[in-house]
Amino acid sequence: MLRVQSYLNQIINDSLKKLNYPKVGFVFDRPRLEAHGDISINLAMVLAKKLKQNPRKIAAEIINKLDSKTAWIKNIEIAGPGFINFFLSEEYLQNSVAHILAESDDYGSFKFGNGQKAQVEFVSANPTGPLTVGHGRQAVIGDTLANLLECAGYEVIREYYFNNAGRQMKVLGDSVRLRYLELLDEKIEFPKDYYQGEYIKDIAKSIKEDKGASLRDSEDNSFFTKTAENAIFDDIRFTLNRLNIHFDVYFNESDLYKSGEIESVLKIFEEKKLSYKKDGAIWFKSTEFGLDQDKVIVKNTGEPTYRLPDMAYHKNKLDRGFDLIVDLFGADHIATYPDVIAGIKALGYNYKKIKVLIHQFVTLYEGKEKIKMSTRKANFITLDDLLDEVGEDVTRWFFLMRSMQSHLNFDLTLAKTQSDENPVYYNQYAHARICSIFRNAEEKGIVFNNNIYNRLIEKAEFELIKKLLEFPPLVQRCITEYEPHLLTQYLSEVSTLFHKFYTECWVIGEDIELTQARLGLCLATKIVLANGFKILGISAPEKM
Repeated sequence: MLRVQSYLNQIINDSLKKLNYPKVGFVFDRPRLEAHGDISINLAMVLAKKLKQNPRKIAAEIINKLDSKTAWIKNIEIAGPGFINFFLSEEYLQNSVAHILAESDDYGSFKFGNGQKAQVEFVSANPTGPLTVGHGRQAVIGDTLANLLECAGYEVIREYYFNNAGRQMKVLGDSVRLRYLELLDEKIEFPKDYYQGEYIKDIAKSIKEDKGASLRDSEDNSFFTKTAENAIFDDIRFTLNRLNIHFDVYFNESDLYKSGEIESVLKIFEEKKLSYKKDGAIWFKSTEFGLDQDKVIVKNTGEPTYRLPDMAYHKNKLDRGFDLIVDLFGADHIATYPDVIAGIKALGYNYKKIKVLIHQFVTLYEGKEKIKMSTRKANFITLDDLLDEVGEDVTRWFFLMRSMQSHLNFDLTLAKTQSDENPVYYNQYAHARICSIFRNAEEKGIVFNNNIYNRLIEKAEFELIKKLLEFPPLVQRCITEYEPHLLTQYLSEVSTLFHKFYTECWVIGEDIELTQARLGLCLATKIVLANGFKILGISAPEKM
């Protein structure tokens, strides 16, 4: 569809030039009703505001000057208040099958990223406990966004910000120390706001097995903290590997302190007179950058708030020369990330290189029962538990089924259903069915020959071809709008139209030319499904 849109852009601009009309932006869309054509543009309505003329009159003049002598366009009509609707020719649709086959693995890929460096930071969960279902949604969305940017021609770095500094690490270490003392039969009072999970007891048990009672009187918490951090992060990495998510960089927050980058930011703010001391704390003048109130960046205890290391971290990212920085955060960051962006502005960096995306939370249901989750209280289902229940492909697909801006109700009952009611199996079955068709053809001695496709004339065939042509612009939209969920919806539509085509059109029959043409359409569908699955990070099974 991008090919024909590019052609239409050219002849439309030529028409505007002939009419001495101004060149304006307009939108390509697909009409809701099939009777209104295949491609619709709102150009006449946009021009009507500038020219102060009737949009239908403008549309008629544009059409009259169009150099539309091409085999691609069968008909052009004006609809409604002035939409210009284009009907694609059968010849264009038929030949598009060969075009998809020729592009194969590259169908749906672009080069507009032009090798620019992009960094996607996601998950970045504190190493204080196993990954939860909420972390899982961010992990899958982030990895899929990285896949999309790679499709766009960016050189992508996946990065995990390892928040191993601050109070939560001290609490983690002390939680393990107290559980260790319990194992030594010490009577302790375990604080309610400490980490309660069984994983804390397991780490304490491993320390006791290794060190015995030698740490009973230890006043240094660092060993307990480091041991817990390492054990938990090993679990986090293992869980992410199960989802086939691999990071290029693990960035330690503690390195920002060791390298002096935290102090450097403070010094810059002081020199620019963008910070001040009040009540023993250091405040950042965020009001000078459009925020409602100034923010504390160093507490009166001398401990930085989250804002300061985050500012230093983003300065570090920009210093590394990234052209695009994508931050994916949970909804709990929606009120806090503007502080960091303000800090980047204050430091004199190009904040427009940073794209902040916020995803909403996940609620897990089994039937009508809501499963509660809390990391500290440890009454949560881990991401590993979910993967054990439904598998990697289902987990990834379900996390991508809704816009990240929408709250996600994860239906565990549906996710565990191993039938075509489950959207993952429904789509994978379409791919497996195509593979089965080619095995059947091979058994019958039919060798596929990528030949002419003018034998494709049935409505179900044209409907499927039109949908396959939507793949590149759909992927492009997923990239530019940062909305990977659109791809799951689209692939389901492809699968539905393929199953309809398969039911209505006998693929392997007596007519060898027709068989070859339909095998080509099957293979084009397989290419779109497989390329889409690759972006989503799920498998494309050949048998089910």
